[in-house]
Amino acid sequence: MDTILRKLKIEVSGSLYQKEPFSSDLGYSIVQEGSKMILELGLEQFTFKKLSLVIGSTEAAIYRYFDNKHKLLLYLSAWYWGWMEHNLVYSTANMTDAGERLAMAVRLMSEGPVFLQNDYLEPSVLRDIVVNEALKGFLTKEVDLEHESGLFAQVYKFSDRVATIITEINPEYKFPKTLVSTVLESSLMQSFHSQHLPGMTENGLESASRFQFFHQLVVKAIQND
Repeated sequence: MDTILRKLKIEVSGSLYQKEPFSSDLGYSIVQEGSKMILELGLEQFTFKKLSLVIGSTEAAIYRYFDNKHKLLLYLSAWYWGWMEHNLVYSTANMTDAGERLAMAVRLMSEGPVFLQNDYLEPSVLRDIVVNEALKGFLTKEVDLEHESGLFAQVYKFSDRVATIITEINPEYKFPKTLVSTVLESSLMQSFHSQHLPGMTENGLESASRFQFFHQLVVKAIQND
């Protein structure tokens, strides 16, 4: 399983890039080094000029792959959620009990991916980017147009899989998608708070307590419907 996922390249919307990044060594460098720099500097301080100096290229060459750093961030976020979907599929493949599958889904949302090796991008780096920077990718005036272009397909697909598990457990529950999106977004914010705003949470840097909270929240919501 680890070997299969290690070689997996996530397919994301072509609207996110001008040229497929993994079609060349330069494209590899742009996304791999760019992801590390966004995590290190933050989106505000990250620029293609700084990236060009690190990878030994030109700004113009980077723009042939991505229109701007916003699109690069959305690309990395889409890659992460595509990776998470595969984590969910593979980690629950042998689970017949829907409750166990739901617990795994909540664990993935609250703790991040369980498979951490990939030859294209580092899942742990992507997780940290999503926690610290991803909200900046869609809280924009352009989000409606980007949504229409299918730029958020990966997170939708992951969320729909989790919502399907909830419906399997309780077909009468009316808000599976709302519950999933609430847990998904809140778990990321709780991870952010534990790192930067500890007064906003009882959960420390360890992820086990976040899983306990969100798993309890989801189970009670479904049972009490």
